[in-house]
Amino acid sequence: MPVLLFAQTDSLQQPYVKNPTFPPVRLLMTDSTIHSIKEDIPNKRPILLMVFSPACEHCKHETEDLVKNIDKFKKITIVMATMLPWNEMMAFRNFYGLELYDNIYMGKDVDFFLPPFYNIKNLPFLAFYDKKGKLINVFSGSLPLDKVLEEFEK
Repeated sequence: MPVLLFAQTDSLQQPYVKNPTFPPVRLLMTDSTIHSIKEDIPNKRPILLMVFSPACEHCKHETEDLVKNIDKFKKITIVMATMLPWNEMMAFRNFYGLELYDNIYMGKDVDFFLPPFYNIKNLPFLAFYDKKGKLINVFSGSLPLDKVLEEFEK
């Protein structure tokens, strides 16, 4: 007896694969305003999106390396997003002096949009976008900064 099956393969794809442009995430920024990063941050540069937790040891190490090598990231916009409370995010920002860098934007994902969009399982989570906002690649977990920079050369 023949069996007929129907399936929608596109329904199995993650949202970031189906829509490989910078996502319409809304972040509560460090200045207490909510911004849609895709619309509100003027950008003609590649974007590194880093989803982090202020309590995550791997996120702390990735941020330390980033700050030590910030000169290598002058032509890259860095968006750091967390789902944890705003005050914890601010303590993290202040501890690492991230307010000193005009290419780093930090905010709280107020709608809890990013974890299901990327199916995030580990932190830090990194998403790489070219200067047109098109997805280059994603990576879950810590990544040496030379490898981070290599992603933008693809």
